[in-house]
Amino acid sequence: MSALGIRQLAELSQKKSRRIIGLMSGTSLDGLDIALCTVRGSGTETSLTVDNFVTKPFDTTLTGRILGVFAKRDVDLEAVTLLNESIGLEHGRLVSEALNEWSVPTSDVDLIASHGQTIYHAPQWMHQHTDLPNATLQLGDGDHIAMATGILTISDFRQKHVAAGGEGAPLAAYGDYLLLTEETEDRLLLNIGGIANFTYLPARNRGEEAFSTDIGPGNTLMDAYVRKHYAPLTYDADAKLACAGTVDETLLSKLMSDAFLSAGFPKTTGPEHFALASIEDTLHKHGPDLSHQDVLATLNAFSAEAITEAVQRVAGAPSIYLSGGGARNPLFVERLKAALPGYRIGNTSELGIEPDAKEAILFAVLANELVAGDPSVFKLALPSMPAVSMGKISLPR
Repeated sequence: MSALGIRQLAELSQKKSRRIIGLMSGTSLDGLDIALCTVRGSGTETSLTVDNFVTKPFDTTLTGRILGVFAKRDVDLEAVTLLNESIGLEHGRLVSEALNEWSVPTSDVDLIASHGQTIYHAPQWMHQHTDLPNATLQLGDGDHIAMATGILTISDFRQKHVAAGGEGAPLAAYGDYLLLTEETEDRLLLNIGGIANFTYLPARNRGEEAFSTDIGPGNTLMDAYVRKHYAPLTYDADAKLACAGTVDETLLSKLMSDAFLSAGFPKTTGPEHFALASIEDTLHKHGPDLSHQDVLATLNAFSAEAITEAVQRVAGAPSIYLSGGGARNPLFVERLKAALPGYRIGNTSELGIEPDAKEAILFAVLANELVAGDPSVFKLALPSMPAVSMGKISLPR
């Protein structure tokens, strides 16, 4: 790194506040979440406001290219290589477009925090090669984003987590702990994206019990089924298709027998495991005569029941705050509320965080910790997770 770059980072670390753009593109592949945040302080003194937020849809051609390699073991290596650059350039273009729409000059932005696009997640329990480590792969080169925008970019957060002994996911607990721990309320922050995950945040005087874990499928199976059978639709908007169907209890019971669902916390998974192709034998054997609406109703119930069982394994009855695309699925939310009558269920807007923006915001917090924080703050609070600073630095020159 150049002396100029080192000076720039040193100056950033000393600022009272930093303007950081958090970027998130999840397994739903519906676009890029862009959150322009003002972050003050670091560690447990972190506070954050969201100045602007938008979700920018991807070019359909790029989405098709991503789907061509997404969560697949056998892919064209040239296609993967080209996507790494293409996704970085597209993210840079979308950030520049958003800043222009907000009339925010690039000189007003200190950092971009880019999660990248996950194309394959391979914890050891899933790949079954006992002599090989956990692994995960996100595309969208940070150097291309930095050069395209002229803004210092931090990317590839998950690799340090893996290098330190973790599985690369979920990372939400780090930002959740810093931003959303409350003195007296036990909280469960439930994100329903392609994969459902939660962070459990006990009241601050019991912070050593906090943890984050994947649960199982959120929207991924439903989205994949819609893409296959209802193209050009990419998801079941407002659960209209699922609401027109009937849950098949035999199929649901078979889906719920997946061993991952009963594994201990914390754990991680991805669309590689909960893929449409992986359950097609189950669909053929246990639901051959079902309509597409019946299958979607059953997949919706599957995700809701898996989440319900996971939540009930957490001690007590913490307040639940929803985020992610599943938080806008009325049938999904209705099922959760019916199955968890003793729980208070709301969404993260009650905590001052737009549900759709939450994951992008959390990566802005991780970038802030890299340049201004101390990873030791996580040692006692998150004992099941590596206490490390995450992200690779790309200078814009």
